Amino acid sequence: MGPHSDLLVKLRTVTAGGELDLTTVPALVRDLEDARRGGGRRFIIVDLRAVTFMDGSVLNPLCAAWDDCRDRLGWVRVVHNRPCASLVFRAAGLLERFPRYASPQDAWQDVPADRVAADRPA
Repeated sequence: MGPHSDLLVKLRTVTAGGELDLTTVPALVRDLEDARRGGGRRFIIVDLRAVTFMDGSVLNPLCAAWDDCRDRLGWVRVVHNRPCASLVFRAAGLLERFPRYASPQDAWQDVPADRVAADRPA
């Protein structure tokens, strides 16, 4: 076992694809609730790379998961690569709460995509 073995037990990944809107977000809500079941710290990576469209209906479930995980000394990090997700987070003023991560590994290591881009040589 490595130094992060206890943390990995508490890590959950939630993956969504296709369109996320008022009619499809209940599946995401269920997955986020399932990921938070049990006691103790929770770390959740939400992988939205396969999402082709997203509206504001995802914000309440993501914020609820974020609040719950923070209360338990954990976190929620969101992986996405399409402009629609960034636009939704920006319009809601949630870019600081949900910075963009390029991959689940970057999310786990807390390396936001903007930091990776800024660190690249010109």
